Amino acid sequence: MACPAGLRYARPMLAARADRPEAVALAELTTGDGVEQWKATLRAGRRLLIGVAGGSGSGKTTLAHHLAQTFGDELSCLVMQDSFYIDQSARFDGDGGSVNFDHPSSLDFELLEAQLRALRAGQPVEVPHYDFATHRRLASTTPLASRALIVVDGTLILDAPGVRPLFDVAVFVECPEEVRFARRLERDVRERGRTPDGVHRQFHRQVKPMHDAWVEPSKVHADVRVGGLEPIAASMQRVLARVSVDERLSAGA
Repeated sequence: MACPAGLRYARPMLAARADRPEAVALAELTTGDGVEQWKATLRAGRRLLIGVAGGSGSGKTTLAHHLAQTFGDELSCLVMQDSFYIDQSARFDGDGGSVNFDHPSSLDFELLEAQLRALRAGQPVEVPHYDFATHRRLASTTPLASRALIVVDGTLILDAPGVRPLFDVAVFVECPEEVRFARRLERDVRERGRTPDGVHRQFHRQVKPMHDAWVEPSKVHADVRVGGLEPIAASMQRVLARVSVDERLSAGA
């Protein structure tokens, strides 16, 4: 089963990555699931910050995007941890090399914390641009207006001590390692110009060890855990149910 680049998962597992049935997810969400109730609550002035964490390839980004899309641009905005990488261009030594992009020190959590606090206070922010091809933080930024619902996506957001307390609801997406690897391999080759060998090396040298050391332990801070292989609509319903039953949130604290 081994290959020169590292680990090869069995063909049946790669073929059965069990991508979540996302196309029908939004249609399955009804008023009974609490969407309309929470839209009304948000329009009435309630602010809510939801953090969606989990391993790379777990499905957390899919869940975060669907949450934001469900509530729409009028009520929600999405913040991605990936925007907050520090500039690694001077240290980068090759695809799958020694630069550890999965360690907490690779991210500017101070800036992320500051921007989340500003958004929660109703203030706009300028989100940085990180170029995954050159590993540079670009001079350009993207303006992001504050919305009533702020969804944050990231592998390490529940580990970061300055960021974690800001979440009204913390979500962790659990997913088997072989599925996370297969999804990451496909994404990095297709979207980030990576080589399969480089993705293999990075996964074994950095992604898996950092997941085991930092990401997986952070799920103890989650208010709700969902499965990365379950239908996306089911995950969203569980998150909304958690929001609805949280007495502190319902009281508007």
